[in-house]
Amino acid sequence: MRKRKSLTEFKKGVLAGDRVVLSQAITLVESNLETDSKLAGDLVQELLPYAGNSIRVGITGVPGVGKSTFIESFGKMLVDKGKKVAVLAVDPSSQKTKGSILGDKTRMEKLASDKRAFIRPSPSGSTLGGVSSKTREAMLICEAAGFDVILVETVGVGQSEIAVKGMVDFFLLLMLSGAGDELQGIKKGIMEMADGMLINKADGDNLQPAKKAKATYQNALHLFPLGENNWSPKVLIGSSISGMGLPECWQMIEDFQSKMLGNGFWEKNRAEQRLKWLDDSIQALLGRAFYMHPAIQKKLNEGKKQVLEGDLNPMNLARELTSHFLKK
Repeated sequence: MRKRKSLTEFKKGVLAGDRVVLSQAITLVESNLETDSKLAGDLVQELLPYAGNSIRVGITGVPGVGKSTFIESFGKMLVDKGKKVAVLAVDPSSQKTKGSILGDKTRMEKLASDKRAFIRPSPSGSTLGGVSSKTREAMLICEAAGFDVILVETVGVGQSEIAVKGMVDFFLLLMLSGAGDELQGIKKGIMEMADGMLINKADGDNLQPAKKAKATYQNALHLFPLGENNWSPKVLIGSSISGMGLPECWQMIEDFQSKMLGNGFWEKNRAEQRLKWLDDSIQALLGRAFYMHPAIQKKLNEGKKQVLEGDLNPMNLARELTSHFLKK
């Protein structure tokens, strides 16, 4: 049986940028085993002083918009600019088998083979928002390993994508043109969350429809009031094939960072995200403790039969179980 690395070995490997140790460290924090939880927490604590220096970019959009292809082209452009890029790609988990394909390394073959880039696919599990429950920890570990840009590719499932907004600096929404009424392409809620939009696949016959879509979306965004950060989201058109629009997209992100650092919103936003991380962690730990409690498991199994048969109100059972748990 292989001996598990110590805290010191994990920390040393991550800070040295060792890809194998980096992958193992992310696997550690993603583990649901109680034996791994303490070590994972200690590792994240040790790495905190070395993290926080990257630009965290969330990339979302409906399935089929070309997120993986865009990220590969965008990532290649960034590494050619001298950036070290980490991609945290989240694949949807099956609600039946709980399994996940984790095929992003295959879809981003060129970027995956570049030593200046690191791609980590993770299953979304039951987490809402198209992200892994440990995406925050994975970002922090990648930052400590020296990556300048962290790209978080989400599943793309609609309004629940706002969960991503709560853990990145810049939220990029990819869109398609030519799908009928452009404003019906995605819900208003997700548009309001975006810091920038890019009409993807703007090449060939799609170029003119993309330009039209850009104007439509830009006009729509002007109807939204400015957010707390006083940033007016921009709409670009781009092609992952030709590379058109990718430099402009990076410039938009850099302009955003410069403005947010200047008005103090950058650190304010990250501080609020740390508090949200605390809230989510408390809920996760309480949920785990609740469901693992032997007495709760027994009462829950007994009550489920009554709920299934329609003899017991689920809310009443939940209230009874919660009350019993709090008395313990």
